[in-house]
Amino acid sequence: MQTINRIHNFNPGPATLPVSVLFDVQKEFLNYKDTGMSILETSHRSKPYEEMQNQVKSDLLELMGLGDDYDVLFIQGGASLQFAMIPMNFATPEKKGSYVLSGSFASKAYKEAELLGVGSIAASSKDQNFSHVPTQDELNIDPNSAYVHICSNNTIYGTEYHYIPETNGIPLIADMSSNILSRPMDFSKFDMIYAGVQKNLGPAGVVVVIAKKSLIEKSPENIPTMLRYDTFAKNNSLYNTPPTFTIYFIGKVLQWIKNEGGLAEMQKRNERKANLIYRVIDESNGFYIGHADKDSRSTMNVTFNLQNEELEKKFIAESIERKLNGLKGHRSVGGIRASIYNAMPYDGAVALAMYMDSFRKRNA
Repeated sequence: MQTINRIHNFNPGPATLPVSVLFDVQKEFLNYKDTGMSILETSHRSKPYEEMQNQVKSDLLELMGLGDDYDVLFIQGGASLQFAMIPMNFATPEKKGSYVLSGSFASKAYKEAELLGVGSIAASSKDQNFSHVPTQDELNIDPNSAYVHICSNNTIYGTEYHYIPETNGIPLIADMSSNILSRPMDFSKFDMIYAGVQKNLGPAGVVVVIAKKSLIEKSPENIPTMLRYDTFAKNNSLYNTPPTFTIYFIGKVLQWIKNEGGLAEMQKRNERKANLIYRVIDESNGFYIGHADKDSRSTMNVTFNLQNEELEKKFIAESIERKLNGLKGHRSVGGIRASIYNAMPYDGAVALAMYMDSFRKRNA
C-alpha cells in the first residue's frame, strides 16, 4: 500500500491511525454503502446509521469479552466531562468516590469530585512525582465508598497499571483513554470503563463508556438530562445528534483490530515496540533518564529526559528533521514522550530507537 509523505507520528492524541483504515474511509467517503451520500451526511435516525452504530457497540463488547449485562454509550465532552458526570451520577456526601491519584488526569478527576464534595483519596504517588502506580498494598479504600476510580495509563508521566485493583465489591471505574484495547484483560472486573477515543480508537470527538447496566440505572433524576447516563442508555446514545463520523471511524478501527489478530496481537506488538525503546534508554549509561519506575512503565507512552533542557531542544529539533514528530513532552513536565499506541507500526519504534542511539553517540 502506497503512503505519501507520512511521518512517524508520536503525538499523544489525536494520535496516529491505521493507514489501512484511512484508505478504507477515503474509499467510501463520498458514498457510504451505496446510500449515495457520505456518512457525514447520513441522518443519525436512519437505518444505515443505526445499523452501523449498533455494530460498533457489538464489536467493542466482543473484543472486551463482555456480555449483554454491559452497555456502550457514546458521549461528547471528552474524558474531562466524565470527571464530573461520574461523581454527579454515583456519589453523595455520605457515600463518596475513592480516587487513586497516579497522574495528571486521575488528579483532575478527583478535583471534580472534590468540587462537588463527594471525593476522597485512596492513594497517591504525587510525592514521588507520579513515577509509579500505587500498588494494591498502598490502597486505603473507604469500605463505604460509592466507587473506586483509577486512570489505567498515565500519558504525561508514562506509567501504567499492570494489575487490576481489588476493591472488595466496591464498583471499579477506570479512565482507559490511552490504553483501551491495547492488551487482553478481564474487563468484567470493571463496573465502568470510559475512554476518549483520540488516542487508541479513532479521531477526536467522542468518549466511549462501557458500563454495567445495573450501574447506569442508578443515575439520579435531579441532575440535568444530558449529564445522566440513563439518558444515553435509554436512547441508544441518540437523544441528541451524536458525533456520527467519529463513531463510524471507531467501527473501522475495531474491525482493523479484529482482522489483525485481536487484543493478544495488539499486546504482542505493543510490548515489542516498548521494549525496544526502553532498551535504548536502559543501555544509554544515563544519557537518557526514564521517568517511570520499571515496574510501572507504560507500553503506550514512553517518557524520558536528557541531561539538560538545551539537549532536549536539540533532540526535538533533529527528530522533526527525520520525520519523527510529536516527541516533545507535556508542557507540565517537559522532556520527551513517545506515544506508541496500537496503530504505531513497529517501523516507527525502530526509527526512533535508531535515532536515539545515533543522537547519544553524537552528543554524549
